[in-house]
Amino acid sequence: MSIDVELKILDPRLGDSIPLPQAATSGSAGMDLRAALQQPLTLAPGESALVPCGIAIHIGDPGWCALIVPRSGLGHKHGLVMGNLVGVIDADYQGPLMISCWNRGAHSYTIAVGDRIAQLLLVPVAQARLNIVDDFAPSGRGSGGFGSTGIQ
Repeated sequence: MSIDVELKILDPRLGDSIPLPQAATSGSAGMDLRAALQQPLTLAPGESALVPCGIAIHIGDPGWCALIVPRSGLGHKHGLVMGNLVGVIDADYQGPLMISCWNRGAHSYTIAVGDRIAQLLLVPVAQARLNIVDDFAPSGRGSGGFGSTGIQ
């Protein structure tokens, strides 16, 4: 399944010294997003910053959205994750993509110009029609949550 997405280059270095977003392999679910910084940025433990990607996208089709998600290696090895955990890019958004980077690690981490700092995933969207009811049809689970299925 594929979708055409319009991409606007906001930073002239993209496509030249900073690669454009792309999937790393034919089996990759996401496209790497890179830091379009003017200079390296060091985040001390607990610090966060908005890092530009140098692009804007327009999906256009309300049946799709984009998710900006962390890169697992950065979080596991260095403590660099996204401050908002996951970013949602709605189909009608056309502004710049920014990555909320948060250093939850114990040591300072430096993001260099062009570093891969997040991934962009395109996912289908189902818009719900909410039907107000007085009660739900019984299910095997009911209203149990937070470990009620026995799975820890």
